[in-house]
Amino acid sequence: MEYLIGLLLAIVVVGFSALIGLDRERSFYATVLIVVASYYALFAVMAGSGHTLIVEILAASVFCVFAAIGFKGNLWLVAVALVGHGIFDFFRRGLIENPGVPRWWPGFCLAFDVVFGGWLAVRLLQKLNFSNKPQLNKS
Repeated sequence: MEYLIGLLLAIVVVGFSALIGLDRERSFYATVLIVVASYYALFAVMAGSGHTLIVEILAASVFCVFAAIGFKGNLWLVAVALVGHGIFDFFRRGLIENPGVPRWWPGFCLAFDVVFGGWLAVRLLQKLNFSNKPQLNKS
């Protein structure tokens, strides 16, 4: 069920963001990446685990670096990092022990992140296709 909810919520957020124009801002997807990466640090704080907080901050920092470099340079890095974060969610339980993470969160986050990163990839491909089409002369 968490996968379905993550999928549906991502579609609603992506659709609403496109409808009102938020997704036209270069910073939008990078900001979403930073936010989704920070939730595990929040869960560590909620669990009261200082050691886990440090580990989660280090893991989130990797995604924040991708967000910054992608924002400043190539948004494909942000798309890859969003999908990568979703995949990381699938495996993270075996890598990082964080008692504050709700049981359903990894599946929810996996679905949300993959849809969000995939949508950014679609948008980037559309932009690439439009920029490669021959321009008509107006003369």
